[in-house]
Amino acid sequence: MKRIMVDGLPDDPLAAAGVFHQHWLGHVEDVLVRGEDVMLQLPAADYTHREWRRAIVAGLARKHTPRRINMVAGEGDAVDATDTYLAHAPGITGQYLET
Repeated sequence: MKRIMVDGLPDDPLAAAGVFHQHWLGHVEDVLVRGEDVMLQLPAADYTHREWRRAIVAGLARKHTPRRINMVAGEGDAVDATDTYLAHAPGITGQYLET
C-alpha cells in the first residue's frame, strides 16, 4: 500500500478541499490507475473538515474499485499502526479515519 502524505492544506475547510482537488487529486488517481492501493495521510483537522474528506475518499474508492484507498488524519505512531493494519485488511476501502 502506497502512503501519500498530503500537506499544504489551508485551515478553512472549503479552501482545503479546493487545494486537494487542484494539487493532489490527479496524483492520487494516477497511483490508483497504476494498480497500487493508497493510504492518504492528512494532518489532523477539526470536525469542519470531516465531510469533504469522507466524500473524497468514498468517491475515489467507488471510482477505482478494486483498488483500495483510505484516508487517515494524524501523525506519528498511530498513523503507522493504522497503515500496517490497512495493508493487511483487504476488505477495507473508502474510509476516513482519525488517529
